[in-house]
Amino acid sequence: MLTVGIDVGSAAVKVAVLRHAVAPETAALEVERYRRRPAASVVTHALDAALARAGARTEDVAYIATTGEGDLAPRRHGHFYGMTSHARGALLLEPRARGVLDCGALHARAIRIDARGRVLGYRMTSQCASGSGQFVENIARYLGVALEDVGRLSLGSDSAEPVSSICAVLAETDVINMVARGVPAPAILRGIHRSIAGRLSKLLRLAGVESPIVVTGGMAADEGLIGALRDQVATGKLGLEIVAPERAVFAGALGAALWGAHRAARVQGDSRKEMLHVHG
Repeated sequence: MLTVGIDVGSAAVKVAVLRHAVAPETAALEVERYRRRPAASVVTHALDAALARAGARTEDVAYIATTGEGDLAPRRHGHFYGMTSHARGALLLEPRARGVLDCGALHARAIRIDARGRVLGYRMTSQCASGSGQFVENIARYLGVALEDVGRLSLGSDSAEPVSSICAVLAETDVINMVARGVPAPAILRGIHRSIAGRLSKLLRLAGVESPIVVTGGMAADEGLIGALRDQVATGKLGLEIVAPERAVFAGALGAALWGAHRAARVQGDSRKEMLHVHG
């Protein structure tokens, strides 16, 4: 059985195709940023690309599940809430996980889960964007740094320039002033990461999340942020283990595909029961 999970985020679309036998196996993964294209067309293109990579067609798929802004997906059987999808996907990536820190383009949320991936509680950041991926992308663009180089430059800096952690507008003003004073870009980025890590560690504390914590979403690939977050929880004596799996950006899509398999199995089971009832 094949199932597909589509995570329609604020900055990109992630698609996961899972093959289910004894245990779920990843058949294909695909991620596409919008780049000023209509979201629905990006979803369609990413889905088609993932199915082609898996050597499958739409009619071969038992269930197409969406999460995030899933109403933009034209081909779907059902939709799952973002937190439950990220929780289940995080557990697939790290079976020991008891917490999830979903860091996306517009917000972050700390999720407390049990051994089955069930959500027990959560906390989200406020509407201010200073702890988001979009904020980091804006700063990188202003500094003239490629987004994929942000983490490496941050880790390579021996100093961190303090940045406002209260407001994105104030933080961006801080950066403008730093550039005017000749502060090196790596020191600015390290300061940005420390500022965000402070907000995220507070979020983890308020949510009562336990270890290990899997970081999901696009910012999980930012090694500078992950390093700053690990330093922060060590300094704050929270005693938390931070895990950033290689496929963390696909956690929501993987979780949706897993929930889709669960629902498909239930539907098939109900159909068999109905047949037995009719013909019994």
